[in-house]
Amino acid sequence: MSGFQKVVESADVAVKDVFSGAVLTIGGFGLCGIPEHSIAALSRLPVHDLTCVSNNAGVDGFGIGILLAKNQVKKMISSYVGENKLFEELVLSKKLELEMTAQGTLAERLRAGGAGIPAFFTATGVGTVVAEGKEVRDFGGRSYVMERAIQGDFGIVKAWKGDAMGNLVFRKTSRNFNPLCAMAGKITIAEVEELVPVGSLDPDQIHLPGIYVHRIFEGKTYEKRIERRVTRES
Repeated sequence: MSGFQKVVESADVAVKDVFSGAVLTIGGFGLCGIPEHSIAALSRLPVHDLTCVSNNAGVDGFGIGILLAKNQVKKMISSYVGENKLFEELVLSKKLELEMTAQGTLAERLRAGGAGIPAFFTATGVGTVVAEGKEVRDFGGRSYVMERAIQGDFGIVKAWKGDAMGNLVFRKTSRNFNPLCAMAGKITIAEVEELVPVGSLDPDQIHLPGIYVHRIFEGKTYEKRIERRVTRES
């Protein structure tokens, strides 16, 4: 596939073949760097029983919260979910499966999935509910729990800049989970704030090479919401 065949005209075209029951690795940290347009496009599809792998679960009415409100998500694999009231209600009423994963472990599970590593051992979670039902081994006198890698049918991410070859540049906090989610996707969709000509990105500044990206489009009018704004009284 040549680079220019990766460019699609919109989010709706990019996600059109996402199917019911698919596993989605969705980038972002809180609401920073989430693929806003792709998630909105998913909400317009007649798909359900999705498994969403994301550090956060969005907020009510925005991000993955849109998919939760439409009952499109069957399971969440996440690290932090405290900003979404609907999410809490769905989990407590057993309408939504939840696999809580420590943040560093989640990142490594995604990285391993993208690197073709099936599993790894970590000391995180040993002796807690996180380790229940998992293999535990001793290495050097310390116990480690085995965690399996994560691969998604689709990786859905958002970058600051990208070119037609799919090379991506992220900004600040959005860099921590987006590249990992992209690597872990069998088909990776990237939305960017600015789609630039091939050759205009400094190779030394590219955070994710285009080999991991299958589709790319330029999004418009990003909201870039803040989860919770706290100000000091003047």
